Amino acid sequence: MTEENRLARALSQAPASLRLRAALQAGVVPRDEQIAVLVRRCAVEDDFYVRDMLTWALTRHTRERVLEAVVGELDAAQPQARAQALHTLSKLRDPSAWLAVMDGHLCDPNPDVAAAAWRAAVALAPGAEAPRLGRVLLGQFERSDGPLLRSLARALAALGEAAAASLRAAATTPARARFVEEVERIREDPAAGFGEALAAAMRLRTLGSADHARPHTAASAEDEGGHAHR
Repeated sequence: MTEENRLARALSQAPASLRLRAALQAGVVPRDEQIAVLVRRCAVEDDFYVRDMLTWALTRHTRERVLEAVVGELDAAQPQARAQALHTLSKLRDPSAWLAVMDGHLCDPNPDVAAAAWRAAVALAPGAEAPRLGRVLLGQFERSDGPLLRSLARALAALGEAAAASLRAAATTPARARFVEEVERIREDPAAGFGEALAAAMRLRTLGSADHARPHTAASAEDEGGHAHR
């Protein structure tokens, strides 16, 4: 049995503690022949701690070969494969992967993949790209609720002061302005929990959607009233 087959077999064992040990060993004694096995396991591993150990093991291997294998997973059919590949890229922090992450993955329809892409993009973005990335990420505000909205706020806060002016300029609605206020608060105090501003931003967004639909209704009522008086 080859080393790759042995690793694949070890990574499919139950319980998870045995898989965790196998992933740890793969990182302690890195062999590039293991990279493909580790990447494939990332796509199907159901234990969070094992997945995180798989990523750690990958960071211990030859960077160029890992990057090639992981970037190839960004277009995988399984959402978990894409999300874990993005998580691994955020840990490798190799600037050469920046364009691969920006290429459509920030808008992935799967929320877990999108959140992983946001974190990876923030980790990889060249300093000069922070304002543009901030605007792109703020564009995801309307699709985000609950945990995803908090992930978006954290990603934007992590961009730092370099994106602050760009975010304020892109806050063109009351809801976005309130959300950016929360992002700035988190940037100033990363240990702080999410405050009322986040809930207020969501309420304003809902009200804004209702107001957007209301003029047609109001106009129709006026027309009906006008016709009734004629």
